Amino acid sequence: MMRIGLFLLTNIAVIALASVTLSFFGVGSMLQANGVNLDLGNLLIFCAVFGFAGSFVSLFLSKFMAKNSTGTEVITQARSADEQWLLDTVKELADQAGIGMPEVGIFPAQQANAFATGWNKNDALVAVSLGLLQRFRREEIRAVLAHEIGHVANGDMVTLTLIQGVVNTFVMFFARIIGHFVDRAILKNEQGHGIGYFITTIVAEIVLGILASTIVAWFSRRREYRADEMGAQLASPHAMIGALQRLKAEYNVPDQMPETLTAFGISSHLKGGLMALLATHPPLDDRIAALQKR
Repeated sequence: MMRIGLFLLTNIAVIALASVTLSFFGVGSMLQANGVNLDLGNLLIFCAVFGFAGSFVSLFLSKFMAKNSTGTEVITQARSADEQWLLDTVKELADQAGIGMPEVGIFPAQQANAFATGWNKNDALVAVSLGLLQRFRREEIRAVLAHEIGHVANGDMVTLTLIQGVVNTFVMFFARIIGHFVDRAILKNEQGHGIGYFITTIVAEIVLGILASTIVAWFSRRREYRADEMGAQLASPHAMIGALQRLKAEYNVPDQMPETLTAFGISSHLKGGLMALLATHPPLDDRIAALQKR
């Protein structure tokens, strides 16, 4: 129920923000005054507003949604020696990386994982799973935390949001151009937009969206290597490699990370074939090999 509510609130906020922005820019119909040709200027503004609005609203709500979707409990006051060690370690790593102290939390998943999210470097959340805390050695946990701090220090959440916004914009833009072409050139609709335009646009958005997702996934895989390097610098290469090897050994544990946070975790279950192009993380063997070559 909570997820449905968050989804509805996010979409209402996006629609409201987009409507106000479009009115401010005076963007009306996507068709020119003759009702036949596309107004590409208005269309591009329309697509950019909606494309970036969704990405930025998700970014600003990311901590709130992450806490609720994973059941993360933020540590406000340490209740055990382990929790105090976790707070102290994150504080030390954050100071080394030159960022503000993130919120620190634990989420109840048996899979060994962790994630970082937040709208800027000084207002982030770093959370680790209960399974990771229970089964990993402290030096390995520290390396995982350093990896997540690396994501925050590198500004990966904001960069990924910008890339997603650009991708969203051009998917919407070209899908509507394709829909317009089919409606005019093939279906011979001479005024306004008919049902063919809307159906073609939806299909084109799905196809282009899948293709564009490979670009976002490629960037996500590249940033994992950078976060691994940061983890090796803040912790140690030996500890970072050990943590990745331990994650590889635990591959058979089901992935319990919500899909919306998969890109921000320390690892994810990979698929083969064409689905590998949509993977947010490189193979663990490749990440280990990259660190061993440093």
